[in-house]
Amino acid sequence: MDYAKMRAIAEELGVYAERLEGSWSVEIGPSGPILAMMCPSKRHEGTVRRICKQLDEQLPATHPGYICANGPEIEHPSIGRMRRPDAVVIPEVVLDEEGLAVDATQVLAVIEIVSPSNPENDYVEKLSEYPAMGIEHYLIVDPRKGTIEVHSEPCGTHYGEKEPYIFGDQVSLGPWTVDTSEFRRYGKPDRR
Repeated sequence: MDYAKMRAIAEELGVYAERLEGSWSVEIGPSGPILAMMCPSKRHEGTVRRICKQLDEQLPATHPGYICANGPEIEHPSIGRMRRPDAVVIPEVVLDEEGLAVDATQVLAVIEIVSPSNPENDYVEKLSEYPAMGIEHYLIVDPRKGTIEVHSEPCGTHYGEKEPYIFGDQVSLGPWTVDTSEFRRYGKPDRR
C-alpha cells in the first residue's frame, strides 16, 4: 500500500480515536497504520519531562529556535513511516504549520522511553526506522533496567555509533548533555 493511502487510514483512525476514552496514538509502522492505547506511567512521563527541560536549557546555545517537544508525530513518506516519539528536537516554528506530522528531515534527535509492555518497538523497529529517516541522534532510556543507549551516525537502516550508559551518568547526546541522576526505574522505590 502506498504512503498516501496509509496516511489517509491513519487520519481516519485518529478521528476515531478522539471519540474513545483514554489516550490513543496512531503510527504507521512496518505493517501499516497502528492504533494503540497510550498508558505511560508517571515515571515514564517524569523522565520525558526531565529530558525536555534539560535540552530546552541547552538548545538556545547550540541550535537557536529549536525545542525539545513532547509528542508531535514525525513522518517520512518515502520510507512509509509515521511515528510518535516520546520527545523530539525540532524547530519550534514547525508546531505552527498546518498538518498533523513534522517532516522527519527537520528532526535533530528523538527520545524514546522504553515501555514495559513493548520494548522491541524501541529496540528493533524504531532503531532501524529512525536512521532510515536521517535522524542524527536517537536516545533510548530503559527504566526497566536503568540503562540508556545513544545512537548516532545514521547509515541506511542502522546507526554507526552506539554509546551505552546507566542511570546516574552524564549522557552525551550530540552537542548536549543529559543528567540522568534523577531518572527512576520502573518498580523500584524512590531513594529520597
